[in-house]
Amino acid sequence: MKTPHFVLIVTAGCLLAACSRPEPPPEPVRAVKLLTVQPAVLSGASEYAGEVRARVESQPGFRVGGQLVERLVEPGQSVRRGQLLARLDPRDYALAAEAVQAQVQAAATQRDLVAAELRRFQDLRRQGFVSDAEIERRQASLDAAEATLRQARAQLAVQGNQADYTRLVADADGLVTAVNAEVGQVIAAGAPVLRLAHAGAREVWISVPEDRVAMVRPGMAAEVRLWSGVAAAADGPWPARVREVAGSADRTTRTFLVKLSMEGGADAPLGATAYARIASTVSGQGHLAQGIRLPSSALRRSGETTAVWVFDAASQTVLTRPVQVITADGNEVVVAGLEPGQQVVAAGVHVLSEGQRVTRFAGRDIE
Repeated sequence: MKTPHFVLIVTAGCLLAACSRPEPPPEPVRAVKLLTVQPAVLSGASEYAGEVRARVESQPGFRVGGQLVERLVEPGQSVRRGQLLARLDPRDYALAAEAVQAQVQAAATQRDLVAAELRRFQDLRRQGFVSDAEIERRQASLDAAEATLRQARAQLAVQGNQADYTRLVADADGLVTAVNAEVGQVIAAGAPVLRLAHAGAREVWISVPEDRVAMVRPGMAAEVRLWSGVAAAADGPWPARVREVAGSADRTTRTFLVKLSMEGGADAPLGATAYARIASTVSGQGHLAQGIRLPSSALRRSGETTAVWVFDAASQTVLTRPVQVITADGNEVVVAGLEPGQQVVAAGVHVLSEGQRVTRFAGRDIE
């Protein structure tokens, strides 16, 4: 039979065909532009325009509610501690105080009556006409009358305080910067009537963009001067320090509020435009912030982090290196996480993969 020979011939032909199938072509080596990174010293200071504000601002309000019958100050007016600022209609509180005063008098009269009865019963007890139990009842009545009198007197003191609370006085020397109520308006207890900037220490409020707020830290040194020659003992400059950095950006401007405490300039006019210069330091100890300056085209997303491709000369491949963006300016960024002398891919980063072989672009590397 010839069938076995036929099967052997077909099998051998298949094996020969499989052996002659061409291997898949190797992955192409992509040419990339490389950038040799060098440390970039960031600007020693950043400059911002701001506004002079009082270190302490309060919003005085009445501790009781009522109708405003008099306001004695206007915005821009200086006031002294204890000065009368505004008054509520005191008539209802005066009537309430009179009512409580009458209760005090009634309680005092009742106490005197019970005390006199106790003395009479004590005389009768010495003569043997009443029992000890009756004396105890009379003593208890006197104790209750005295407690009622104390309660009435306490209510009178409270009502007297309520009447005093219809007068709003300044809690410190300062300047009225705004008013929130007009004569005739009915005001709830605790509602702010005006805003008072306390005399003394001054500070400057500035707005820092999102891409620079990471370079500003509480305690950093700063310098403040007035924008123009407004009425002040001097226009500065005054030394200052970063006191507070807002934890979130303004919803409208997307900037962060930074407050600078001025060391001097107590006579700087409130609301004046100021010029603030903040030294860019890492920890407020005088070391200039350093990073690596890269084109923004070198950055890519790697999961939840920002990364670049670093060229490994030994294996001629690219490897992922996470970085942290310090600041951005146009088409350039300053990052941390790289070492000087490393080479990174400057463009076309989204078409590469981890461990891919690359070669230098025929042109000149970027330095």
